Amino acid sequence: MIVSSFGPVALFAVPYTADLLNPNLPACLTNNFYGIFGEQAVFKLTDAACLDTQLVQHESGVIVPIQHQQLVWIQQSAIDVSLQTPEYDAEVDDFLRWLRTEDAVPPSEYQTVLPALDASSPLSLVYLNGRSGIVAVPDDDAAYALSSFLPQFWKASPIPSTPVAYLPVPEHAVDYIRELLAELRFDPVVASIVDGLSVTRMRKDIRYLTNEDGESGIMSRHSFASGSRVAADWLKGQFQEAGATCELKHFLEGFAPNVVCKYPAATETSTTVLISGHYDSRGSFGSTRAPGGNDDGSGTISILAIARRIKSLGLKFRCNVELVAFAGEEQGLLGSNAYAKELRAQGANLTLMIQADMIGYHAPDEPPQLGLPMYVGTPEVADLVAKIAAIYSPELTVGYSAACCSDHQSFHQQGFPATQVFERAGPIADPMYHNSGDISDRRGYDLSQVRSISKFATLLHAAGFDLSEEFDLKP
Repeated sequence: MIVSSFGPVALFAVPYTADLLNPNLPACLTNNFYGIFGEQAVFKLTDAACLDTQLVQHESGVIVPIQHQQLVWIQQSAIDVSLQTPEYDAEVDDFLRWLRTEDAVPPSEYQTVLPALDASSPLSLVYLNGRSGIVAVPDDDAAYALSSFLPQFWKASPIPSTPVAYLPVPEHAVDYIRELLAELRFDPVVASIVDGLSVTRMRKDIRYLTNEDGESGIMSRHSFASGSRVAADWLKGQFQEAGATCELKHFLEGFAPNVVCKYPAATETSTTVLISGHYDSRGSFGSTRAPGGNDDGSGTISILAIARRIKSLGLKFRCNVELVAFAGEEQGLLGSNAYAKELRAQGANLTLMIQADMIGYHAPDEPPQLGLPMYVGTPEVADLVAKIAAIYSPELTVGYSAACCSDHQSFHQQGFPATQVFERAGPIADPMYHNSGDISDRRGYDLSQVRSISKFATLLHAAGFDLSEEFDLKP
């Protein structure tokens, strides 16, 4: 354990494991849970007696004294060794060297990103361990903008100023997933439905969102950019044409809204299944271009493809289905966090949540793949997705990835069974991750892989469905 002298207030970060969130932890921890950041569960300690608990004595834990309210967790994403070039390492070294300086005021080239920061309100490095750490910032605006000038493969997540709900996924919810696993069998009707996803339409959709076709005029889908509003309106219209009832749900001033689309159950039930992607994007620092073709245009077009297939077959579900395009993911899962909290406050019966994030790229010398989260999420849901992929998308090599974490984390932290689908059974390999070159017309971007991962058999098995009478897909 790394311990700096324990002061009146300290953060305790410990590697997250699936069994960490359990009701048997002492109240001094469960009442002071602040969320999961990277692969770390973070607690705030105000009682030195917590040091005597078994958890805090965990040898991998870190205790960091703090004096600031507005903190941001920063961390390099899990990336393949091929991306760790000398140029990238130099970029990181320069960033960390600057961040370590006393009263770090952004250099002049950062002022357009964080104009509010000056000598009277500098950044402050609270903690650094390798390529993760904690930064103190003067206000919320600075916390949200911090991601815009991080090194390419880094992410930033604001640590809330007050504790968040400590809500492990209940055992009965996991039992439901186990029942689905036990009953899982190949269904030829399901196979016929999911095999009808159109790569041609996916290509048209992604080229609109990235403006590769020159039609949308969208230069950036960054959560603060005007192009994200164009994308939100367009997505809402497309989902509504596919028969969904949609709403633009605003969650923070200045941010693009979540696009929440619903298909009501054919019978009276509160049971709900949610499939999502995030439509906001990031580009290269210093560039106004943020096309987000893979991160996460690929996940966005996957749920849009599902909606189009629902419409084309007149599918009716036996439970409620939501297809959601989140904003604010790149600033710390902000849109999904707001919506997950809203559903929890409503007492929603959300039995399954799957987030599609970065599913469009694989290295040219690698086969198409499906990656599932190694750390954060409900393992049983990941098992269900893996087994269904083996049945309906056998062309995919399925494995686990340390790349962490997308919008499924927001739901997992609210006690909902959730997982993520990702493009690689391993770390991130896309060289255009968080880059203005993230378009679809490039080597390695594979819409056939997007289609294979998008096959929504998990949704069909979990929600149950009926076909319109005019369609007969039975063998």
